[in-house]
Amino acid sequence: MPSIASKIALPVILAGSFAIIIFLAIDYEKMGLSTYVVLALLIICIFFFGFATGQSVAQPIKKLLQRANNLSKGDLTTRVYLETKDEFGDLAKAFNKIAENLEESHSANESTEKSVDIKVRAKTQALEEVINALEQKIKNRTIELEKMMKASEKLQQDAKAKELETAALKKEFDGLKARVGRSKSSK
Repeated sequence: MPSIASKIALPVILAGSFAIIIFLAIDYEKMGLSTYVVLALLIICIFFFGFATGQSVAQPIKKLLQRANNLSKGDLTTRVYLETKDEFGDLAKAFNKIAENLEESHSANESTEKSVDIKVRAKTQALEEVINALEQKIKNRTIELEKMMKASEKLQQDAKAKELETAALKKEFDGLKARVGRSKSSK
């Protein structure tokens, strides 16, 4: 793919060569050796002029393209500094303004993210404290319930023991009552 410098230089060189050929065609019979030397020097000058013109136009464009690639890769600090007072200088200023706006926007986004992160951490910390307090209350209540269950089991065991004791006493009482009733009937 031809470079932008060659795209600009080639038409300049061709136009200059065409002008020289027309000049030759008009008065080629009256030309001497010195005329041909001058024409050869003129062709060389036109070639270098075209090449220099292509380079002077291509360099700022290459510089802008390189910086645009850097910017697209995330380098928001990239800037273009051209000392020209033409459209390339204006384009460089516009590029720098865009890069500056992107950098400011990125900085603002980072600030917002940090601020949100701090707020989320604060809320999360408060929620963690509430959760920890609730967990501690649950542990305390669980311990209390376990104590109450043990006390309830002990009371149930005591009640069963008393029930058995009462049943034994009732049996003994019934036995005594039957003995007393037999002893009265035998009298």
